[in-house]
Amino acid sequence: MTAIIFGAKGQDGYYLTELLTSKGFEVVGISRENKIDISNFFEVKKIIKDYKPAYIFHLAADSTTKHSALLTNHDVITTGSINILESVKICSPSTKIFLSGSGLQFKNEGRPIKETDAFDISSAYSMSRIQSVIAARYYRTLGVKTYVGYFFNHDSPLRTERHISQKIISAVKRISSGSNEKIEIGDMSVKKEWGFAGDIVKGIWTLVEQEKYVEAMIGTGKAYSIQEWLEACFSLVGKNWNEHVLVKNNFVAEYSILVSDPATIFSLGWKPEVSFQELAQMMLNKS
Repeated sequence: MTAIIFGAKGQDGYYLTELLTSKGFEVVGISRENKIDISNFFEVKKIIKDYKPAYIFHLAADSTTKHSALLTNHDVITTGSINILESVKICSPSTKIFLSGSGLQFKNEGRPIKETDAFDISSAYSMSRIQSVIAARYYRTLGVKTYVGYFFNHDSPLRTERHISQKIISAVKRISSGSNEKIEIGDMSVKKEWGFAGDIVKGIWTLVEQEKYVEAMIGTGKAYSIQEWLEACFSLVGKNWNEHVLVKNNFVAEYSILVSDPATIFSLGWKPEVSFQELAQMMLNKS
């Protein structure tokens, strides 16, 4: 059997490739390096027609809420999703499709977010995610087997330093080796999930194997503050985080807390295995 992953070079694509390969799949990884443009319908249609995969996983995106990424995310998330959906409808109707969603596309009132909560167009990124899900729901009415998993923050040693988790880990490693640098942090009280990407892709697999459930929050349901991540990382090298952190002035966070209600995916038998502390140790050891 064959599976196609769009966005195969990201952390989720990496761990999903490992998981699918272990299950005996031939994995076709699509990324910018393949010179295949997900926003080009004819290119997407050709690869789906050629392989007629059992599964397609659309993980590609520029994960930023900045308005400057509007057109990129529209092309990759919205147009890309529609191109996959229409190509499957025409060329490979038995294919199951997984589209990644985000907790950021929901109205956030500071409580755990669930699948039935209202969408909220709070950014260009959330707009693209919402449009993608609306397309998925439309194509389900046409018989296309489409699943949506809503992601919350999750990390791994593959994270780049544009993400706060890896920014802190990298600095901690340098500080433990003698650096006297200080890390500039915005609002340390912000709380979010710190799941492990390798666990999250197992949640994806759990969802696409269902018949009744087609959308689910794939998250840990546990929120920790950025300060708690600092404390966990610095404690692993025997350092006091207070001596190495500067607070950014006039920084305004996008939210105070972003956490899932994963009751649906938990009811299907999936739960995260790597804890907050274990993730910090893993990233410190491997990054």
